[in-house]
Amino acid sequence: MSQIFIVASSLLGFLGVALGAFGAHALKQKLSPDMLVIFETGARYHLIHAVVLLGIGILARHMDTTAIKVSGFAMIFGIIVFSGSLYGLAISGIRILGAITPIGGLGLLVGWAALAMAAFQNP
Repeated sequence: MSQIFIVASSLLGFLGVALGAFGAHALKQKLSPDMLVIFETGARYHLIHAVVLLGIGILARHMDTTAIKVSGFAMIFGIIVFSGSLYGLAISGIRILGAITPIGGLGLLVGWAALAMAAFQNP
């Protein structure tokens, strides 16, 4: 499980940097200021949680609990859905994508809560 989370963290981190640079350079002149802020929010949460996922992967080497697994997969889900919906909204302007964003946010919250639970299960 540890390897899956570390590889996912690496790939998501790479993608987060690439998309952040794309937003800062290629989209800066093409998006409205409001849409650029939305895109940047997606990139910020993307990168922060990719680093958290790396930590979960490292912890998973020492913890083999359901909670750590839930935490890792919830983070992956949350990054993809939360940040992905914000990227899609900013680039396309399709407002309904904003309705999906809280589902991804819930995934991130579940990931954090499961991480805390894992810490209590394996002090």
